[in-house]
Amino acid sequence: MTDNVNSPKLYTSGSIECITAIQAALGDEFKGFLRGNVIKYLWRYQDKGGIEDLRKARWYLDRLIKEECDA
Repeated sequence: MTDNVNSPKLYTSGSIECITAIQAALGDEFKGFLRGNVIKYLWRYQDKGGIEDLRKARWYLDRLIKEECDA
């Protein structure tokens, strides 16, 4: 079964996971990227992805919390 929230195949197909590459490229701006994705998935969940988008928003929020705790 594919897990489109925690391990989307599209973003884990190379030797480095996409989120890791984004973090390396953005540096200090990475937290803003995470916040933006939380907003995006909450914004559209009723019209597009439903529960899956809520889970994606939670994933990005959990990642943002982790980044804040590690700072």
